[in-house]
Amino acid sequence: MAVVGASGALGSLIAAELERRGARLLVVGRDADRLAALGTGIPVVADLGDAGAGAAVVAAAHEHLGGLDGLVNAAGVVAFGTLVDTPDEVVEELFLTNVVGPLFLLRRVLPLLEESRGFVVQISAVVAERPLPRMAAYSASKAALSAVATALRTELRRSRVDVYDVRPPHTETGLASRPLSGEAPALPQGLDAADVARRIVDAIAAGEQDLAAEAFETTP
Repeated sequence: MAVVGASGALGSLIAAELERRGARLLVVGRDADRLAALGTGIPVVADLGDAGAGAAVVAAAHEHLGGLDGLVNAAGVVAFGTLVDTPDEVVEELFLTNVVGPLFLLRRVLPLLEESRGFVVQISAVVAERPLPRMAAYSASKAALSAVATALRTELRRSRVDVYDVRPPHTETGLASRPLSGEAPALPQGLDAADVARRIVDAIAAGEQDLAAEAFETTP
């Protein structure tokens, strides 16, 4: 199994929870030192925005795991502000990381998942369901990621590859404090990231493929 964005706050917790439940992991991210510090899984240094990231994951899966039975995409970036005030390069980076990069990755990894009849988990966000002002480009990128999951769920049905679309509410990962541009609006207290990670892994175990924001309301 591979966790992309494994050095991030939510990705690292998902990786730890998966390993606790017995998964053999590739942990994928851009920073070799942060991946090594996880103490979890086999590190694969790759940038999701680079089309070559998928090839790196495939090669590592063959070398270390003998194949691949699951992919969790927990990578993502955010930006705030009105659309007029959002620089072109920020819009481009939002879509490269949140949409285009995952598509590049899936094109290369899906043949392995078809062989294993595995699964894909795309972690989108509540804004895919409820787009917010001053987050138009970010909302659009997350809605696009959810659209990919919805389409692939049908496209891959005969291949027996399960596709999960996960849209958690605001979660305390620190991402809002590190936007590509702008400043985060006043946000209510978010969900605990460890609880969200456990809920996501529970959904994988239960085959719960459409995890809307409301599905996290009972998260302890």
